[in-house]
Amino acid sequence: TSDEPVLDIFRRRFDERNMRLSRYYGDIRDSNAEVMDKLSDETEKAVERALEIIRNRIDQYGVSEVAITRSGSRRIILELPGVSDEQEVRRLIQETAQLEFKLFAEDNVQLSTIKRIDRVLLGKPIEEEVDTAAVADSTNEAIAESADETAAEDTTAVADASDLDSIAKANMTEEEQLEQYKKENPFLALFIPTQYGLFADEDQKERINNILGRDDVRRVVEEDLTFAWSAKPELLQDGSEVYEFYMLKRKPELTGEVITNAQAQIDQGGLGGAVVTMQMDAEGSREWARVTGANVNKRIAIVLDNAVFSAPNVRQKIIGGNSQIEGMENMEEARLLEIVLKAGALPAPVEIIEERTVGPSLGEDSINKGTNSFIIGFILVLVFMVVYYQFGGVPADIAVLFNVLFILGILAGFHGTLTLPGIAGILLTVGMAVDANVLINERIREEFGAGKTLRAAIDAGYARAFPAIIDSNLTTLLTSIILYQFGSGPIQGFALTLGIGIVCSLFTAIILTRVIFEITTDRAPGLVKFG
Repeated sequence: TSDEPVLDIFRRRFDERNMRLSRYYGDIRDSNAEVMDKLSDETEKAVERALEIIRNRIDQYGVSEVAITRSGSRRIILELPGVSDEQEVRRLIQETAQLEFKLFAEDNVQLSTIKRIDRVLLGKPIEEEVDTAAVADSTNEAIAESADETAAEDTTAVADASDLDSIAKANMTEEEQLEQYKKENPFLALFIPTQYGLFADEDQKERINNILGRDDVRRVVEEDLTFAWSAKPELLQDGSEVYEFYMLKRKPELTGEVITNAQAQIDQGGLGGAVVTMQMDAEGSREWARVTGANVNKRIAIVLDNAVFSAPNVRQKIIGGNSQIEGMENMEEARLLEIVLKAGALPAPVEIIEERTVGPSLGEDSINKGTNSFIIGFILVLVFMVVYYQFGGVPADIAVLFNVLFILGILAGFHGTLTLPGIAGILLTVGMAVDANVLINERIREEFGAGKTLRAAIDAGYARAFPAIIDSNLTTLLTSIILYQFGSGPIQGFALTLGIGIVCSLFTAIILTRVIFEITTDRAPGLVKFG
């Protein structure tokens, strides 16, 4: 019923009754102020957890050009262009996060699974697995009787076949050997194998997922096996981004419901790196002790919504439910893992309070109007500069043209999306660029009217206008940075194009126009006139 923060009302009610918050929250020795600080921190983190969960799910859903921003203290703005099934997206956002701890499949199971998938893709029949020990026992006597007679002959045959294969491979180039490897291992060849595991880039990841979704491939994969990818890409030495591929046991050992707390911090007892400490309840502690005790020196995957956020190695049996996860590169990565771990234990309910759908006709109409307004304003500015300053307006017009080209080129280079607020930012930049040239031309006109030569008037005009141009553009640039930092989606689009335009306009207005003036005054000084 009011705009007062809920926690402030909450604390005031406790103070009115002289009740200690520590009876219900935090440590029993904490004061009300200390408990409120902790609750405020948890409230802040709850929104961050919701942001991370929604971003992770939308990324998996496959929507491009997504804008997910925080608005105020408790609201999230989500923009999804091109979504056809709105109900599915609503379910995707509002479902409770599923955090699971899963064991890795055994190495022999992983290897045999990859071989089976390779054989399916090659169109070869899957060989039935045979109990080799039983076969060896039943045929042991028969093999022993004929072993002496055929040993030499078999050894020679194997040697001959091996020699022929070695000779054939030795005569092949590296490219031919790579092609042969791809033909023999069509599934495994899609990965980048390393000593740490299998990796794939974004394009190959999509191809692998399509293969794993095929009915004939799913039939040869064990029912107790599931596949997952790392939630965040890793950088290779060449700068490319890749995702790690995991083969996990389908049934989780634990879920996020057993986690009572998680905290990112600096490891005080080790080398000072970022770590995440995790606490579990009594039931989770007993189960965690069993799982870690049976899997020492093995990895356990921390999975949120089928994306692996971390896969730490178990060093020893963990009793008491207090664990420490190491291996994070920095506190930002540790903070992310903390949010993920808490997401399963303390899911913040997400309610959709407002939903808007913009149809293609309305969007197209808005784009047309925005484009027309930009073109009309652009032409009026160009015409005014030529009419008012005669030739002095021509360099300004050329500078404005190059300024727009530079902005569009930078946006294209960074794969930016030009929105309606972005068009408004470009149009404002055109005005700012012309403003700089107006200052320069007015200064040149004053110096030329005072009796200076044309070259001296141009030099003095640029020198005296420079401080005013820098001041006005610098303040606008700072404003655009603030808008981009604290604004939401449309505001950020406007601020981004405005900031890029300010930098480009400084270059075109100060350097490009002066180059044009100097070339013209050297070759055709009679053309340079100011109205």
